[in-house]
Amino acid sequence: MIHKIELKSENLHGSFSNEYKPILTVNSGDSIRMKTPDIEWGYSESKGVERQFFSSAVQEETPLHPMIGPIEVNGAKAGMVLEVKLNDVLPGWYGTNWAGGKKSWQNDAVGLTGSERIRLDWELDSDTMTAKTEVGSRPLNVALNPFMGLMGVAPGEPGVHHTSPPRYCGGNIDCKELKRGSTLYLPISVDGALFSIGDGHAAQGDGEVSGTAIECPMDLVDITLTVREDLQLKMPRANTPAGWVTFGFHEDLNLAAGQALDEMVILLRELHGIERTEALALASVTVDLRVTQVVNGVKGVHAVLPHRAIR
Repeated sequence: MIHKIELKSENLHGSFSNEYKPILTVNSGDSIRMKTPDIEWGYSESKGVERQFFSSAVQEETPLHPMIGPIEVNGAKAGMVLEVKLNDVLPGWYGTNWAGGKKSWQNDAVGLTGSERIRLDWELDSDTMTAKTEVGSRPLNVALNPFMGLMGVAPGEPGVHHTSPPRYCGGNIDCKELKRGSTLYLPISVDGALFSIGDGHAAQGDGEVSGTAIECPMDLVDITLTVREDLQLKMPRANTPAGWVTFGFHEDLNLAAGQALDEMVILLRELHGIERTEALALASVTVDLRVTQVVNGVKGVHAVLPHRAIR
């Protein structure tokens, strides 16, 4: 079954809560196609068409990233795993990123706290997979690598939760490896899973060091949601074109790295039937630790095991 979700305010929210009513209920194995708005809750279909702006259906006090959802999955129970397959991710025609100005640790580090906050407007071309902008009077181009920055299920804890920090149940992971052809595995905390998705990125470097990627709307996001009763996870995990990926989230970057590494050791044991010490030895010669992002309060690290690195 393929479902289509319209881009309208009734289908958007800007926070996580296990009390939000689902906008759609699907069966395990169903696919969903949708458009997503830009980070400013807007969408323009093509160049020259005025942006339409949307609002949150749940009317939070401080909605942050606009997300489609929640989507309920029949048969999903707490303790199971939700498999999210990214069949296609097609960015819209424009994107934006910002730098400088406000106080942050990275602006402090490079002497830009208190500077003028700049905005770069990008024109995206999905045919050539490039984005172009002007810095000063200089035209510049970068390669596109579209992915969804935010995918998560509802946390088990009560209350309303901001979208900025990534969590054990997913959310604002901001990992550029989660692109078309990837499969993300999320531990389910509440019955029905209550999955949400948003925060389209056209391109981002590891770290997301200015605080923003090229934030863009998505003209098409095509996903398949499958309940996995055969898996048990405490943290998100992904199988991507780059390889298997495990994640760590913590305010302390060292502890985030340690969590990502521990999750990779667990994965290596599952894949190869080896002991923890042997898994760590193999990780040391095959696995890359990368800084996912350092700008969401809770920092992220992802460990990447390339496909066929261990044969």
